[in-house]
Amino acid sequence: MAAKETRIIAIANEKGGVGKTVTVINLGAALSKLGKKVLVIDMDPQANATRSMGVKPEDIPLNIYSLISEPDVKPVDDFILSTQWKGLSLISSHFDLSGAEVELVNIEGRENRLKDACENMENAFDFILLDTPPSLSLLTINVMSYAKEVLVPCQTHPYAYEALNGLFDTIEAINEEINPDLHVTGIIATFFDQRTRVSQAILKQLESDNRYGKFLFDTVIRANTTIVESAMVATPIVFYRPECYGSKDYMELARELILKSPG
Repeated sequence: MAAKETRIIAIANEKGGVGKTVTVINLGAALSKLGKKVLVIDMDPQANATRSMGVKPEDIPLNIYSLISEPDVKPVDDFILSTQWKGLSLISSHFDLSGAEVELVNIEGRENRLKDACENMENAFDFILLDTPPSLSLLTINVMSYAKEVLVPCQTHPYAYEALNGLFDTIEAINEEINPDLHVTGIIATFFDQRTRVSQAILKQLESDNRYGKFLFDTVIRANTTIVESAMVATPIVFYRPECYGSKDYMELARELILKSPG
């Protein structure tokens, strides 16, 4: 029987507030609801993805910080938490992760600490989704070194659109210098509000842009206060309010991602 081919996907944007963590949690949950086995790795020291999955970072001693700090002490399987939702697992973040930048800076192979730590567990999952800090950092580079694909949430706002250029430059540089397997799978338009001219204009710019248009997903994530409510109760939207359009958007995004070739 052939080994399962795991899709290792970074959800990244160097600008904050674009729906990055929201996409990690809700896309992961939607994929699990479609029968896929999903692991979320929270590489953001703010640990918002961890809390959004109902886990308190301070309660979990075996977290991503301890894994990349001392990768040979315990097997990676010991760091994987099962959640209350079937098929959805987590390696939690911790506030101490912010100190990893300084601690790892003089260590040989520092950009591959995550990849080295996780190399033996990929075939257990259909998808590994990685949340990243909203900045270019050693943690982000570790994610990009490990991942094969990048999904880019882009808020339908001028500042978010303008920030894409720097992110794509970063991905291309990492592809050339560190990880030749890394590529952009898609851009996801987020916080889209059909009622505003700004949202409509930015979506049209994304569609027509020579650099970004070919990457844009058909699915658009509409602005939805229920998604915010779901984060407050630490429950992904597809389980919290399955019939709301926020849930429907993420289910559609999951279906589109499954069909989209990773190559």
